[in-house]
Amino acid sequence: MSIGVEDDKARIRELIESWVVWRDMGDWERLRGVWHADGRMAASWREGTAEQFIEANRAGWDKGLDILHQLGGSLIEVVGARALSTTKMVISQRAPIHGVLCDVSAQARHLDRWEKRHGRWGLLERRTIYDRDRLDAVKPGEVVKLDESLLSKFPMNYRHLAYLQSGLGFPVRTDLPHLRSPAAEALYRDGERWLHTAN
Repeated sequence: MSIGVEDDKARIRELIESWVVWRDMGDWERLRGVWHADGRMAASWREGTAEQFIEANRAGWDKGLDILHQLGGSLIEVVGARALSTTKMVISQRAPIHGVLCDVSAQARHLDRWEKRHGRWGLLERRTIYDRDRLDAVKPGEVVKLDESLLSKFPMNYRHLAYLQSGLGFPVRTDLPHLRSPAAEALYRDGERWLHTAN
């Protein structure tokens, strides 16, 4: 691996880590700097431009929306001025469900497309692939009774996160990419095709 590629990977890894820190501390201006102006973001509760995502997060932050992220390892492949990265992470969200304060932890992967423009790496697209999740009452011993008909509408891999977010009024899709799903496989295939073309 050339020194240039190693430097590119190091810079992209720094941006991946910065995204989480700045998003979770509400530093919207620096978060905006991770993206290219035409960047897009697909989360469980929102899909659109990076700017729309940031403004929705800002609005949620101001209303007390409680979402945090933890990062695991990253794999980064660089080809010329493009890069594709997969990062293991955990989404943690706290909110009341039917009067019981709950935590949902969702293990997932960020699949990111990066481009280097005028010497600057920036995030072009982020998609999330959901692996599995769980729901716990914050207060030990409390029990929350879930609506099984609503819970069963969502795939097993992210159904508790979807249940919580639906209860907060967010329109969570029932066909999000998840572990071993054709949608996730298609995302990776399309990402590899994108990475190795137009460089």
